[in-house]
Amino acid sequence: MQLTGIPFGVTDWADVPADEHPGEQGRAYWRTRQFGDIRVRMVEYTAGYLADHWCEKGHILLCLEGELHTELDDGRVFILTPGMSYQVADRAEAHRSRAPQGAKLFIVD
Repeated sequence: MQLTGIPFGVTDWADVPADEHPGEQGRAYWRTRQFGDIRVRMVEYTAGYLADHWCEKGHILLCLEGELHTELDDGRVFILTPGMSYQVADRAEAHRSRAPQGAKLFIVD
């Protein structure tokens, strides 16, 4: 990844409007900033959230609050708690998210 053409800046995530994304169950609220080709998001999942799709996009994801269950299409499940992260490349392994008690995440993709 090359980070070019991005001047120094500060983001107060409370000032970034949240977009609602319904899941198969629950809702996700995305606060998104775009820096060239790089999307940076603060995402909150409501309790009981289950994604409505299998994602093939690459991410670097950090769990800030709650608990994130990430299921891969081969059946493996990984549970992230605050301070844990995962990384996956574009089209490497399809995955989907679940947040039984809700979660807050910081995601770069």
